[in-house]
Amino acid sequence: MRDIVETVQRWIAEDRRIALATVTNTWGSAPRGVGSKMAITDDMAMIGSVSGGCVETAVIREAMEVLADGRPRLLQFGVSDDDAWEVGLTCGGRIGVLVEPLDRAWWAVAAARVLADQPVITLTILYGDHAWAKVVSDGAELIYAATLPDSACEAFAAAAAAAVTPGRAEVAGYAVMIDVQRPRPHLILIGGVHIAMPLTAFAQRVGFRVSLIDPRKVFATPERFPDAAAISHRYPDRALPELGLDADTYVAVLTHDPKIDDKALITALPSPARYIGVLSSRKTHEARLERLRKAGLSEELLARIHTPIGLDIGASTPEEIAVGVMAEILAVRSGKIR
Repeated sequence: MRDIVETVQRWIAEDRRIALATVTNTWGSAPRGVGSKMAITDDMAMIGSVSGGCVETAVIREAMEVLADGRPRLLQFGVSDDDAWEVGLTCGGRIGVLVEPLDRAWWAVAAARVLADQPVITLTILYGDHAWAKVVSDGAELIYAATLPDSACEAFAAAAAAAVTPGRAEVAGYAVMIDVQRPRPHLILIGGVHIAMPLTAFAQRVGFRVSLIDPRKVFATPERFPDAAAISHRYPDRALPELGLDADTYVAVLTHDPKIDDKALITALPSPARYIGVLSSRKTHEARLERLRKAGLSEELLARIHTPIGLDIGASTPEEIAVGVMAEILAVRSGKIR
């Protein structure tokens, strides 16, 4: 949803008629997961994707029909179709897609939370008397609900609270699609050095929120980092707790200055942060480890440090180094490496 939210907000402000297509379920080698979205206007402008290009043309045609008659549609596409190469998934999978007029009341609630990096779980009823009705939870309680019996609302709230990934489920006798939108993972950069600029851009392109910490104000400026979610000029031992360190936080320590880097590591290593990498040579790192041991950090915590930072891709330029760093972070996030 995040990949389309700002464009859809602009279309709403322009009072354009909008259809929303959402992947409801997948079978086999589908290129996009449940919850993936594409928005289409009545003049066939589009944003987002439900299949990486395989069925978008057919979905746009259905969207025009939806906007004409106001009736949502549940569609299926796959290689079993006679016209698989024209509108099917040539990768071998199948997908279900809900195409509906944009529910603006629901969108206002969900979009506000997505833009604020807050969790939002939507349950959409797919069949029956309340088909297409939506219920929204913040993960703890309902914050928007269709007209449903109280007992059903309780069941929907429980299902939303238990939801971890998008998918289909049966809730209080209703067939529903569960759409889970989590806050973006948070990349915190320690040091506004040259590689931090392309690293910020790459991280944002793959869906990360980026914050920057550097007490050296000349390095950490809005001019150098116009898209950073936050810029702090405090030392990392003060700034990191303020920004928050949780299991979806990734820390890249980049300054080469022990007065800054050591404070960042002493604060971040005992935290739940998923990844902590340091821009360093191996020789410099040995001296760093001795300092950190003297500061009281255990060998178990020191073993968490990824250094030299990034995957070894033979990088030499700041941009290439940033590619290697981002690749390592993504590999840790996906569980490919620890």
